[in-house]
Amino acid sequence: MSLKDAATQVRENAYAPYSRFKVGAALRTPSGAVHVGCNVENVAYPEGTCAEAGAIAAMCASGERQISDLYVIADSPEPVPPCGGCRQKIAEFAAPDVVVTLGTTDGKEKRMTVADLLPGVFTMAHMDRA
Repeated sequence: MSLKDAATQVRENAYAPYSRFKVGAALRTPSGAVHVGCNVENVAYPEGTCAEAGAIAAMCASGERQISDLYVIADSPEPVPPCGGCRQKIAEFAAPDVVVTLGTTDGKEKRMTVADLLPGVFTMAHMDRA
């Protein structure tokens, strides 16, 4: 199954009764495994979970730690980039040159790298006190 198909399929499982804005994400690891996530809202809005974060959590739960490709899909007029928090999460597990494809349910797509998504990323090197 393609990442687009996996993201499209899991998007249908999103729990979005407040915004009605369903998002699906699918990522592939170097082993070829595909992990998916969908947004899960909560009446206490800041307590929801983004689709990208869900896919990353599923990847980590499986014991993997590296994203080699990512696809995010939403029902929107234009491709929707991940929120700032998810950009940082993606950058934690993906090299700067990893391609992130943003898609819409009507077929529009935009491809960009992790470095394009999050210029000036905060990394572990910023915490090095040597």
